[in-house]
Amino acid sequence: MAVSPEGAPCWADAMFNDVEGARRFYGDVLGWTFGESSSEYGNYTLAYAGGRAAAAVIPPMPGQAGKSQWCLYLASPDAADTARKIRDNGGEILMEPMQVADFGWMCLARDPGGSVFGVWQAGSHPGFETEEGRPGAFAWAEVFTREPAASDAFFPAVFGYTSREMQDESMDFRVYYLGERPALGRMEMGDDFPPEVPPYINVYFGVTDCDEAVSKATGLGGVLQFGPMDTPFGRVAALTDPQGAAFSVIDTTKAEGEMPPMTEV
Repeated sequence: MAVSPEGAPCWADAMFNDVEGARRFYGDVLGWTFGESSSEYGNYTLAYAGGRAAAAVIPPMPGQAGKSQWCLYLASPDAADTARKIRDNGGEILMEPMQVADFGWMCLARDPGGSVFGVWQAGSHPGFETEEGRPGAFAWAEVFTREPAASDAFFPAVFGYTSREMQDESMDFRVYYLGERPALGRMEMGDDFPPEVPPYINVYFGVTDCDEAVSKATGLGGVLQFGPMDTPFGRVAALTDPQGAAFSVIDTTKAEGEMPPMTEV
């Protein structure tokens, strides 16, 4: 697998207090199968879609149990240099760059708007093996923030994105681009988000049938936040899994309507 370009989403994982429960839930909803847990690396367990690595689940380290949350990793050719850029542009390093055997280097960070994300410098593990948007695979991600100006300054400065703004009076939404390729969305959190909900990066996974995935998820204790709804990008729904991790599902074959105009900013 080729190494992802700098700033491209390249991996996702999540800590779960109940890893077996997470495996059952996502196995049913997304069709994932799972590899053997690696005790050498904190019982890190790869999830597969169609036999290809799609994400990972992991139990919390001792003393770190808490609400589950998906973490999106952005590719870097040099994790230490990216950590410096993060600090220089007002971000916070939550976990210093560290080598993970020969798999690569990682760090965890928080942008000035409050969203937590990871940085991955690939070694033998390049990241996603799945084709973007396919059933069970990573499809898209959006930064949800109450401080859009802070995020809009930070991410392009660190990762070299250009930005385009959606011309829609009903929302404040931008897309960060790598060249002509969309890399990441940015959505302002409005009044419909309870104040106790922190900023986060919402990860979308592809499904063959959005409505069926929602039915399976809610039947297993997940909570539907909105949707399913048709969009020009596909039929989507936002969910929270039984352990509190937010994620979305999208059927990209069911796109409806015209793409909204985007203006460079």
